[in-house]
Amino acid sequence: QVQLVESGGGLVQAGGSLRLSCAASGGTLSRFTLAWFRQAPGKEREFVASNSWSGGSTYSTNSVQGRFTISRDNTKNAVYLQMSSLKPEDTAVYYCAARRGGTNLQATTYDYWGRGTQVTVSS
Repeated sequence: QVQLVESGGGLVQAGGSLRLSCAASGGTLSRFTLAWFRQAPGKEREFVASNSWSGGSTYSTNSVQGRFTISRDNTKNAVYLQMSSLKPEDTAVYYCAARRGGTNLQATTYDYWGRGTQVTVSS
C-alpha cells in the first residue's frame, strides 16, 4: 500500500515562490504517474500537473504553465512541485496523487492520495 505525504505548503505573498514535496512509502513510485491536484474552498478538486512514469513527460494545466514545474526523483521516491509567480487564485489545498498508467486529468482515476498541504497566497 503506497502512502503519500505532502509538505512545503505555507503562506506566501503574491509573486512569491514555494516548493511542495511529496514523499512515498510502502512502494516504489517509478511505475506510477504522479500528479498534483488542488482544491480551493467551495470548488472541485482540479488537476495541476503530472509526470508520467513511462518517460517522465510532464503536463500542466493552462493556468499554471510557465509558473509551476513538476519533477520527480525516483531514487528518493519523491515528486515535487516548484511554484513561482504565485497568485491569490492559487490558494488551495494541494494534493499529491499516484496512478498506474499514463497521465489522466480526472482525479477519480488516481489510486493513491496524500492528505494535502495548504498553500495560501496573500495579495
